[in-house]
Amino acid sequence: MRINADFDKPVVLRPEDMKWVPSPLPGVERKMLDRVGGEVARATSLVRYAPGSYFDPHVHSGGEEFLVVNGIFSDEHGDFPTGTYVRNPIGTSHKPHSQDGCIILVKLHQFDPADKAHFSVDINSLEFEDGGAPGVEFAWLHRFEREEVKIVRWAPGSSYPEHVHEGGSETYILQGSLADEHGVYPTGTWDRTPPGWTHTPFSKEGCLAWTKTGHLTADKLGKFAA
Repeated sequence: MRINADFDKPVVLRPEDMKWVPSPLPGVERKMLDRVGGEVARATSLVRYAPGSYFDPHVHSGGEEFLVVNGIFSDEHGDFPTGTYVRNPIGTSHKPHSQDGCIILVKLHQFDPADKAHFSVDINSLEFEDGGAPGVEFAWLHRFEREEVKIVRWAPGSSYPEHVHEGGSETYILQGSLADEHGVYPTGTWDRTPPGWTHTPFSKEGCLAWTKTGHLTADKLGKFAA
């Protein structure tokens, strides 16, 4: 299966562009954002757990990172409420479930083998830093070599100067909306841009976004770059 598998092209998926499709487990549905492979795949997805649903125990042979978009996600390691960011490196395992239901943004088989960071963090507890433009702030979630994962907060009416994402970028809009010369991105929008992409973003109403940059170069993509 190949979904948005050309990493040299930009992709924008707004909520109305995405449909929930069943997973192999009852009560668990997915919106497949990008994917290369079958059930074991390099994949980025929104996953929705109905109340009381679960996924079979599994090992993260390529690593897993996820952000709880709403609800409470659980496994044998604990309960992870809305706003929790989790990194499960290569070789870790769990049996996920949700008592009351949840939605997570999850990325699979995208870990550098040398990246061993294993943690969870509540984005609501993070300290924000000056983002380099008035009204724009960010908080670190993770850094490894050129890969950077952040939460970015935009005040209403804020903007950022034109800049280039040398290593590519990926964004999921958690609250509010963001815009640039290429379009408008409301809450629930996911986009991915290739290395060298240039834009001048701004937010009229304010925005909270999860972002990841530096991870889409040919050396990071490996066999998926072709």
